[in-house]
Amino acid sequence: MLFPSTIAGSLPKPSWLAEPNKLWPQWRLQGDDLIQGKLDATLLAVKLQEDAGIDIVGDGEMSRQHFVHGFLEFVDGIDFAHKVEMGIRADRYKAMVPVVRGNLMLKGRVHREEARHARAHTKRQLKITLPGPMTISDTIADAHYGDKVKMAMAFADLLNKEARALQADGVDVIQFDEPAFNVFMDEVPGWGIEALHRAIDGLACLTAVHICYGYGIKANIDWKNALGSEWMQYEKIFPALAKSRIGQVSLECINSRVPLKLLSLLDGKDVLIGVIDVATDAVETPERVAQVIGEVMKFVPKQRIVACTNCGMAPMRRDIAEAKLIALGAGAKLAREKYA
Repeated sequence: MLFPSTIAGSLPKPSWLAEPNKLWPQWRLQGDDLIQGKLDATLLAVKLQEDAGIDIVGDGEMSRQHFVHGFLEFVDGIDFAHKVEMGIRADRYKAMVPVVRGNLMLKGRVHREEARHARAHTKRQLKITLPGPMTISDTIADAHYGDKVKMAMAFADLLNKEARALQADGVDVIQFDEPAFNVFMDEVPGWGIEALHRAIDGLACLTAVHICYGYGIKANIDWKNALGSEWMQYEKIFPALAKSRIGQVSLECINSRVPLKLLSLLDGKDVLIGVIDVATDAVETPERVAQVIGEVMKFVPKQRIVACTNCGMAPMRRDIAEAKLIALGAGAKLAREKYA
């Protein structure tokens, strides 16, 4: 199929499960009710994607409060009780983060329940996302390893263990979210890619990495406004990603200032192009989605293009996110008819 559609990862949680319109929502259920509520919301997310015509569906990250901390909660050696304030993404903003105080070990499976639940209820390809090792190491304080790279490699080993188990659960695509790849560009071609390779070691399923300029929150919008008329940062990392063993690269396109010519540097990779803007409540038309796909075809072979969202939609209003899903599915279908 040309231009299969998928999502970058997160969708808004139902208001009965968590606080709406927040990036770090508080759960509204507890105990067994919360466990069941997460699975119910996962099924709802899958159904919404199917109804919108999305070809490669995800769990919507319904079981996680945050895309990084949803993984960290299942890791021993981390102190959540005594968080510290730390600048993350090169001090773009401050956050209260947990602290690594001992050797890192998984407590058990991380995303087994939601992955198996989603797998049991859809015949479509299924994607599950995990935070990337570089991004995790930039979102947590270290009081044990004394070396950011060493700590990142330890996280990569844990991610690999969970990824292998997800593959065994029947997951078709495993994506690692690495917004830090757009911050530490000089380090990505070295230990950034090395850690990613460690995380995907032994996987036979499709693998992807999502890089981006972030959610549509004020701190990111302010930062992007300071980057000038052309965002050339990817020029530093795309050649390394093209040579890497990762199968797919996900990034924003619509309404961004990333020159599309840079996509030609990802030769040999499937490119998940953002055709849905997560930083605006304006809902795209199918025609606009198809137009962006057509523009990308000048630089990426059409067989390599996957239609996607720019980033996660967790903080969005649900009705807007659902309308954007419909536009994504319809726009990809229109592009197939137009460019086949």
